[in-house]
Amino acid sequence: MLYWLVELSDKLSVLNVFRYITFRTGGAIITALLFVFLFGQIMIDRLRLLQGKGQPIRTDGPKSHIIAKAGTPTMGGLLILSGMLVSTLLWCNPSNPYVWIVLGVTIAFGLIGFYDDYLKVTKQSHDGFGGRSRLALEFIVAAIACYFLVRLGQVQISMTLVFPFFKEFVLHLGWFFVLFAMFIIVGAGNAVNLTDGLDGLAIVPVMIATASFGMISYLSGNAVFADYLQIHYVAGTGELAVLCGAVVGAGLGFLWFNAPPASIFMGDTGSLAMGGMIGTVAVATKHEIVLAVIGGLFVLEAVSVIVQVVSFKLTGKRVFKMAPIHHHFEQLGWTEPQIVIRFWIVSVVLALAGLSTLKLR
Repeated sequence: MLYWLVELSDKLSVLNVFRYITFRTGGAIITALLFVFLFGQIMIDRLRLLQGKGQPIRTDGPKSHIIAKAGTPTMGGLLILSGMLVSTLLWCNPSNPYVWIVLGVTIAFGLIGFYDDYLKVTKQSHDGFGGRSRLALEFIVAAIACYFLVRLGQVQISMTLVFPFFKEFVLHLGWFFVLFAMFIIVGAGNAVNLTDGLDGLAIVPVMIATASFGMISYLSGNAVFADYLQIHYVAGTGELAVLCGAVVGAGLGFLWFNAPPASIFMGDTGSLAMGGMIGTVAVATKHEIVLAVIGGLFVLEAVSVIVQVVSFKLTGKRVFKMAPIHHHFEQLGWTEPQIVIRFWIVSVVLALAGLSTLKLR
């Protein structure tokens, strides 16, 4: 809403700074961070009171989790979502349709995850929202978002798949692109969901990926920078940098409470929402393939589960000691901090590799 102060800049020139996406992105980061800091502990105490025993811990998982993590409340994604929403509404240009599409997917996925968390907590069971029903809802949300993204985009590239390292090579998919984009959004949401298994493991890679796509959004939405880097210019997507900044700020605040030993878990409420948000931004900016690089850690986690399930059903044998893969390393004797910090390092390296594709064309 502060963007509207630009209208008064002719009377007070200092208000002209609200025109700049970089200034408002910085403001969004600080606002979201302060919001989560100020209200985080209050929300955690309230969730702990309401949930009682907290999130049920997998009995087939590492035995240390049953003791150390028992009673920890879940639905911590509410902290991130509330901080992001307040900050985004405060600093974004409210007339930008891309912001509302990404917000819509993020909140919708968050609600689906919230219902899943609610069922798990109330039943004290891992049997939450039915897998098929949950996926069906996610695909419906993604389909609506992708339809509007295609209608918003430039005709010549709205239904095309853009490849990194190539300036002009694109693959025209027609309306099949909508199906592909739906898969990207839903896949990203569930991949982040699978990664959220250790204290602090998911939130830092989420912030790294979000910050990377915040930069990509800013560059893709700026005609001068897009032309210089030889990437496709998508008018209006620059405003998504402000939303991404809000997520980074809220994520930093959440990490304060989620750092080992965690006071609260992100839960499906946060992981589904954050993954859906990143996937939608990737589709909006025409960087779907780059998402597989920047979000490579999430891809690895998801693939480890798929490989484990397929291998066990076909051969009766498991490839990993336990899936997702972070639990495999726990079973090998790595400590939780070792796994978390090493996975953070991998995320940074992958993000740098993904961002390098902006220039290597």
